[in-house]
Amino acid sequence: MHKSPTPASSTLRELRESGHRYRTVKAEIRENLLSRLRDGESRFPGIVGFDETVLPHLERALIAGHDLVLLGERGQGKTRLIRTITGLLDEWTPVVAGCEINDHPYEPVCVRCRRVAAEFGDDLPIAWKHRDDRYGEKLATPDTSVGDLIGDVDPIKIAEGRTLGDPETVHYGLVPRTNRGVFSVNELPDLAERIQVALLNVLEERDIQVRGYNLRLPLDILLIASANPEDYTNRGRIITPLKDRFGAEIRTHYPQSIEDELVLIRQEADLDDLGADLPDHLVEVIARFTRLVRESTAVDARSGVSARFSIAAAETAAASAVRRAALTGEERPVTRVCDLPGVVHTLRGKVEFEVSEEGREIEVLAHLLRRATAETFRGTLGGTDLAPLLDRFGKGAQVESGELVAAHELLRRIGRVEGLSKVMARLGMGEGDESPGHAAAALEFALEGLYLMRRLSKDEVAGGAVYRT
Repeated sequence: MHKSPTPASSTLRELRESGHRYRTVKAEIRENLLSRLRDGESRFPGIVGFDETVLPHLERALIAGHDLVLLGERGQGKTRLIRTITGLLDEWTPVVAGCEINDHPYEPVCVRCRRVAAEFGDDLPIAWKHRDDRYGEKLATPDTSVGDLIGDVDPIKIAEGRTLGDPETVHYGLVPRTNRGVFSVNELPDLAERIQVALLNVLEERDIQVRGYNLRLPLDILLIASANPEDYTNRGRIITPLKDRFGAEIRTHYPQSIEDELVLIRQEADLDDLGADLPDHLVEVIARFTRLVRESTAVDARSGVSARFSIAAAETAAASAVRRAALTGEERPVTRVCDLPGVVHTLRGKVEFEVSEEGREIEVLAHLLRRATAETFRGTLGGTDLAPLLDRFGKGAQVESGELVAAHELLRRIGRVEGLSKVMARLGMGEGDESPGHAAAALEFALEGLYLMRRLSKDEVAGGAVYRT
């Protein structure tokens, strides 16, 4: 999004004369959110499938001014959602120039800024901070220290001659440096308990403690955490007092409809740089495949199957088409059914299987991919007359296809098929999709569907398959 020009005020006097009004972070978010709700504007751009479930709870929590926890399995968009909340902050906010913790010129809180404010008065220099720079996050790991999040004594400042009790000897951690912004702790239960206690003090007292003495810094911050529901319980790895301090616990989920899954893949998969076309029917196969993997009893449901699984599957399939084009000289790469099996081998590491399925991972995923292809075929070409294509297999004829068979070569092997335009239209290929690559993609999908419906047979060969009656 394009940034508006930085405001002109450069001193405290000019800021007051401009009519600027000081608001806390939570007040900023509340007022800007309510304004967008009244105007019908987008509040969380790029978030798919949460409109009727997650977002109403999130909006209520933000309006109430609550620190909050997003609970959900991996890859449900928790971090993506948290990052969009910064879009509800004012675009520009003033800070005392040179302040490490972004003090507001009207309300300086650190020792250094109070001293500078007293020295300069209305000539206090100010700077402007964009809302994109008012966000901080930390992935919780067992080796995270109090110094990382809260701060520690800076030995360099001690060496310069300052006393250990001087508050200005502190090197601030990530949380104070995000003062007057939004801070996210991802996978909160993975923090050691003593670090959770440090965060508890931030939530409870809004101050920080470093090396045995308190720095009375009334931090102005919205603290958001994410966690797996399995860990975020009294039986898990979260201390109860910290759990109690969050004002809202909001459950996320995977896309609940195939339509949301399709939108998510199209939105997030980076296909433009690859230069390959991924037809709609193959996006649907990947979406259905992902949903079947999530529902499979062979997969550990507590771990979940990330949205990144389907995104990576789409990118991998498109990359296979680009590879084929480079090897065979195709001008316009178009992804085909033959590009999907490679996804199984590439992505099996993204899925946590039950112990009983050890050694059968590829078999399980390949079976689910065939089911997804069959479901998509029934939904798109189930009622289409494919007799002209079946007629090409009379008298022992066969067609060999594969990931290294160019589109024009596959079309030559199949020959002319009556009604091909209708098949392509049913697959969502309209004007501009009349290339040999699109025609080959449509016909190969029809062949695979006829095989899965047991109207053709298929023999697996190295790098491809032979379809016959």
